[in-house]
Amino acid sequence: MKFTICDLRFAACLRKHLAVLITIILFAASPLPAQTILFTDAIVHTVTRGVLTNGTVLVQSNKIAGVYQFTNGEAMHLVLPSDTVFVNVKGQHLYPGLIAADSALGLTELDAVRATQDSTEVGDFTPDVEAWIAVNPDSELLPVARANGLAWFEAAPEGNIVAGQSALLALDGWTWEQMLVKQPAALHVYWPDLALNTAPKEHAADPAKWKSLDDQDSERRKKIRDLTDFFADARAYAQAQDAGATNAAIPREKIPAWEAMRPYLRGELPVVIHADETRQIKSAAVWATTNHLKAVIAGGRDAWRVAALLATNQIPVIYEHVFSPPTHDTDLYDAAFAAPEVLRQAGVTVVFATGRGGFGATMVRNLPYHAAQAVAFGLPETEALKAITLSPAQIFGVADRLGSLEAGKEATLFICDGNILDLRANVTRFWIAGKEVSLASRHTRLYEKYKNRPNLK
Repeated sequence: MKFTICDLRFAACLRKHLAVLITIILFAASPLPAQTILFTDAIVHTVTRGVLTNGTVLVQSNKIAGVYQFTNGEAMHLVLPSDTVFVNVKGQHLYPGLIAADSALGLTELDAVRATQDSTEVGDFTPDVEAWIAVNPDSELLPVARANGLAWFEAAPEGNIVAGQSALLALDGWTWEQMLVKQPAALHVYWPDLALNTAPKEHAADPAKWKSLDDQDSERRKKIRDLTDFFADARAYAQAQDAGATNAAIPREKIPAWEAMRPYLRGELPVVIHADETRQIKSAAVWATTNHLKAVIAGGRDAWRVAALLATNQIPVIYEHVFSPPTHDTDLYDAAFAAPEVLRQAGVTVVFATGRGGFGATMVRNLPYHAAQAVAFGLPETEALKAITLSPAQIFGVADRLGSLEAGKEATLFICDGNILDLRANVTRFWIAGKEVSLASRHTRLYEKYKNRPNLK
């Protein structure tokens, strides 16, 4: 049977000042196994199509079926099952889930408790390490991050030189297997420190560990040479394996470490190079280009100084230093605040992250405010939102599924009572893959516990 929404109790779902007519055909056939949700009267931040006022988003199963904007006098005909769930957003904001890149979330809990630290592997070259299998789905940090709009995170390993591989996981699931979105997502390389300690031996904290400038220079050159040789050996291994595939006479013994390197050598997956200082970034960029790698700079404190080099070689930056103090006495106070806009104007793709280690995992809930600080110093708001949604999705090769509100993409979205980049805004409801998830966390439990504490005076 056919009727109009305006004739029924659904009329309250639309703003009274808009003459909008939605014709919905409800049919009494057996309910579909997948839930259908219609979000109405929303300020929809699509990321790709800008902001739609009075927007409507249709979700079927775990996918977005359509994103619409109504205007006065326009009629939109939607065919919906009888068990459709209507969510009146009431003029609040609707965002795609946010993505936390280069994170130790799920791999660390308390810095002071060694048993809760599982982000670092021993050894200089461990590319076959899979960080995601160590993710703790019961970490208290996960719901805290989710409560502020975080839907996905990259669980990234730490280490000496080649630390291992990361994966992209959702902030919902009983096990890490259920949380997996893409694995592997990237290989993580920690570029050797190129700075020299010029302090004399008598001023060293530990004179037994003091090294001369020549020794320091020799040591760092050796690390880069060893890294280059490792990649060369891995490439030779891959070529031998490919040759063996067409010639049964050639033995094909598989070596896990080098086997893990193959998609990165072919440029299929990104190599995330952790580097902060100018010389590190320049050296890493040249090395990656020479080796034809799909490189990404993580950390990137001084990346704005070599923005042109990064743009020329199409190397994105996962910027983790929005709130870091100036490192040079010649830097302006706002050097770190303005760096993302400097990079963007040069043509570099920028992604925001909160940093490595336990502190970074704890502070990942503040990811929107890192983007907001860059907005205050010149970065367009649309680009800031993109840097925590679509841009990381593009880097990790999942932009066809995640990162924006578009038809065909995963229905992971949240309602916010204000701009998510505004510290005063609150996430009120959240759906991951079409399923509404709880916003309860340790923070809310403690709040409820102590807000009504008895007066003991």
